This record gives sequence, C-alpha cells and structure tokens, in this order.
Amino acid sequence: MPPRSRQPEPAPAAFAAADRLHSAAIHLLRAIRVEDKASGLSGPRLSALSVLVFGGPLPMSALAAAEQVQPPTISRLVRELERDGLVERVRDDLDRRVLKVRATASGRRLMEEGRRRRVARLAAALEALPAADRNLLARSAELIQRLVQQLRTPPSRSTPPARGD
Repeated sequence: MPPRSRQPEPAPAAFAAADRLHSAAIHLLRAIRVEDKASGLSGPRLSALSVLVFGGPLPMSALAAAEQVQPPTISRLVRELERDGLVERVRDDLDRRVLKVRATASGRRLMEEGRRRRVARLAAALEALPAADRNLLARSAELIQRLVQQLRTPPSRSTPPARGD
C-alpha cells in the first residue's frame, strides 16, 4: 500500500475546484491526443521524447524519474527512440563520465509538428467560443501555469499552507 500523503485536508470548495480542474485537464488532453496518432509513436515513446524535446537532455535516471518508470522501461523506450533516429546518447559537456539522452533534429521536428496539430485542434475549438470565454480561458491558462509552479515547489515545513475559499 502506498504511503499516505501528509498534506492537510483541503477546504471543501478547494477540493471541489481541484476535482473539476483535474477532470477537465484529463478530458482536454484526451480530446487533443487523437492528433498524436499521426506521429506513428506510442504514448510512452511520445511522452519520453516530449520530456527531452521540451526539457532538454537528461541522464537516463532523470528521464526515468520524469516519466515515473523503472530504469529497464526507460532503457527500452530510449533504445526504440534511438533506433528510429529520434534521440541520441551524448556525453555531458561538464562531466564526460555522464551519459545523457537528447532529442535529435528529427525528434524535435516530430514533436513540434505534433504540438502544432494538437494546438491547432484546440484553437479551432476555441474559435467557436465567444470572445469573453476565450479571454477567460487565456487568463485561466496563466493561473494554471502558476499553480503548476506552486505544485513543483516543495512545501515549506515551517509555514503551513494558506487555506481559503
């Protein structure tokens, strides 16, 4: 059984908003993910390549951690991506003992084309909305970005999180 989180119980309104946001984010990603079929890659391979294209070169252990998979799984994914010419293994510039995986130009191009297809699908759906709704969603995207940064920052042990509705 996984360890329980030590997070304090959120206020009911915050929990309800988080639940709706979680569900909406999953459904949105699933709706635009249909565009990924054109890449010819599986979801796990696209995900690993995305980390490297948009995040930069990483050691295998860091890539496995980012993808939340075990080392043998990431090794297999990288081997497949390498076979397809989408990634390559390179020595770190500062510590030549460290081997990193980085996207090739072909890998970057494949991810950028896929992103363009997903964004175009989303943009077409947004065009059907009234301007006020599009503006609200643009502002919401900014807030979600701030929320992502907050979630990536480990909580301070000395300061309890603010609770508010």
